[in-house]
Formats: sequence, C-alpha cells, structure tokens
Amino acid sequence: MTIKPLADRVLVLPAQAEEKVGGIIIPDTAKEKPQHGKIIAVGNGTKDEEMVLKAGDEVLYGKYAGTEIENDGEKYLMMRQSDVLAVVE
Repeated sequence: MTIKPLADRVLVLPAQAEEKVGGIIIPDTAKEKPQHGKIIAVGNGTKDEEMVLKAGDEVLYGKYAGTEIENDGEKYLMMRQSDVLAVVE
C-alpha cells in the first residue's frame, strides 16, 4: 500500500533507536523514542502554507510529534510540516 500525505502533512520514517550503549544492551522498554528521521512522502501544502520539505530530507521533530502508522511491518510517523523543527544537512 502506498501512503500519500494530504495538505501540509509529511510521512517520516523514524531513525532506529540505539540498542547498545558501551557494550550494554538496552531493553525495548528503556529505549528513548527517536527524534529524527527521513521524510518518505509529502503533501502539496495548503493555500496558506506552501510545502518546503521534500522526500529524502533528514529532519528533527518533537518527542511527541505525529501519529504512528504501520504499513507492511514498518512503523512511520504522519505529522504536519509545522511539527518538524529542523532539516539536517
């Protein structure tokens, strides 16, 4: 299934959480939720706000931003463009 965001929304593939720190394996319950990821798809924007992000951008976003979506066993986040804090270059 292909997901195409509408309006000013973006689909983000979150980065994987770190599993080891200095040789210690971190259990799933103690892992920090990642706050960066790669944009997979973008909407067209709205008449009031043009879309400045594009697919392939590496971005930073807030800890609780977006709605989790699962597609083909992969977890994504759907969020508004305004929830993205920065583009990593």
